[in-house]
Amino acid sequence: MKEKTIYRCTGCGTVSSKWMGVCPKCGEYNTFAEEVVRNEQKSKAGNLKNSKQARVLRLKTAQSGEGGRIVTGINEFDRVVGGGLVKDSVTILSSPPGGGKSTLALTISNAAASLGLNVLYASGEESESQIKSRADRILNDINSNVWLMADNSMDNVITAAEKTEADMIIVDSIQTFALSDFLPARAGNPTQTMECAGELVRIAKSGVKPAAVIIIGQMNKSDELAGLRSLEHLADTVLLIDGNNEDELRSIMATKNRFGSTGEMGFFSMTEEGLVSIDNPSEFFVTSRNDNDAVSGSAITVVREGSRPIIVEVESLVSRSFTPYPQRIGESLKREQLNTLISILEERCGVGLFDKNVVVKAVGGLKLREPSANLAVIMSIASSFYNKPVKNGTAFIGDVGLTGEIKRVPSTEIRIKELNRMGFKKVYISQEAYKNLKNIDKLNIEICAKKYIREIISDIFGQKTSMI
Repeated sequence: MKEKTIYRCTGCGTVSSKWMGVCPKCGEYNTFAEEVVRNEQKSKAGNLKNSKQARVLRLKTAQSGEGGRIVTGINEFDRVVGGGLVKDSVTILSSPPGGGKSTLALTISNAAASLGLNVLYASGEESESQIKSRADRILNDINSNVWLMADNSMDNVITAAEKTEADMIIVDSIQTFALSDFLPARAGNPTQTMECAGELVRIAKSGVKPAAVIIIGQMNKSDELAGLRSLEHLADTVLLIDGNNEDELRSIMATKNRFGSTGEMGFFSMTEEGLVSIDNPSEFFVTSRNDNDAVSGSAITVVREGSRPIIVEVESLVSRSFTPYPQRIGESLKREQLNTLISILEERCGVGLFDKNVVVKAVGGLKLREPSANLAVIMSIASSFYNKPVKNGTAFIGDVGLTGEIKRVPSTEIRIKELNRMGFKKVYISQEAYKNLKNIDKLNIEICAKKYIREIISDIFGQKTSMI
C-alpha cells in the first residue's frame, strides 16, 4: 500500500501536487489543504469483484418512503422539510455562528425521542456537560430516548448508532469528525468530511435499519456551507438558518429538498428557552392596534415566503435633513431599491423628498425580497411625509413601475384571502390584477383597483398629486 501527499482546494476541490497560495480555478487564497492518499486500487478492484450483487427491481414495484415521516411537532420545521423528516433521509442544517443550529437540533432530538424513537446526538465541538447545560435550559423534560456522545471519531459514532439502534442520528458538526481509515488527514479536511458524510448516508439508506440523519455543517465567511459542493449533492435536504445574533427572528429555508418544496421558509423566535416556532407569522409581523390607534408611517402588505402568504407591516420615518446629503436607510430592503421607490414618489407623485431623511423597515426584521411589497413601502413613506395615518384594516398589494403605474404580482388572490382570514377590510391592487381575480365573491373585504400610485395617495390622504 503506497501513500502520497496531495493538496486540495477546500473551496472548489481542485487538486494539486504542491501547495499554492491562490487556487488557479476559483481564485481563493490559502484554501489548499494537505491530504494523504493511499493507493488501494488492487484491493478495491478485488472487493468489487467479490461484492454482493446489487438488487435490481422494477420502479413500479419499489416502495416509496413518503409514508414514513417523523413528524416532530415543531410546526415550522415540519412544514419546511415537507411534512416531517423522511425516516431514511439525510438532512444538512447550517447557519452562521450563533444562528441556533445546535439549539434547533437538540430540540428536534428531544421531540423525536418523545415519539418513542431512539436518537443519537453526537457532538465533536462541545463536551457532555456543555450539551447537558443547554438541554436543561431549553427543554422542559429531557426524554430518556436521547443518547449523547461527545467525540470526534466517526468510527465511534457508527458503533454507537448500532449499539443504541438509533432511529435518528444528529452529528454536530460534520467538519469536526474524522474516520481512522483516512488518518493522518485531520478533521475538516475535504476528504475526511466527504468520507464521514458518506458513512452517514450509508447508515441512513441501510435496508436493515434505516435512520434519519441530520448533519450540522459550518459556514464560511461568504455565508455558504463550508467544504466541497459535493456535500450538498450528497444530502436529500439542505436547510439554512438566517438571522443575526442580536435579532430575535430566525428564519429557516430549504435550498434543496427531495421530499418537499424548495424555497419553503419557516420562522422561529430566539428566546431564553431556545427557538420557539412562530406558527402564525401574520400576527408576528404586524403591530396590534385598536381602531383609534392608527399612526402615520405604517402600511400593510402581503409577501410570500415559499408557498405561504404572510402579512407584513412596513414602517417609514421621513424627517428633515440638516446635511447636504439626506440619509436613505432601508433595514429590510436594499438601498438601491429604496432609492428607486423614493425617485418614483418624487417624479410621479410630486412628493418632495430631496431634503428629507427616509428610514424604512419591516416589523419583526423580515427582509422584503418580493416586489409585491413596493406599493406598501411607497404608501408608508407617503403616510409619514404627510403625517397622516392609513386607516386600520387597509392593505396594499402590488409592484410599482418607473411610470408611476401599479403592477400586478403573482398569487394576488391567495394574498387577498390571507388578508380576509385576518379580518382586513380593504385592499388596494392594480387594475390588471383585478381582471384576473376569481372566487372572491364570498370574501368580506373591499378590493380597490387603481392604475396609478397618485390615485391611491389621493384616495387615502386626500392629497392632490401631479406628475412632475
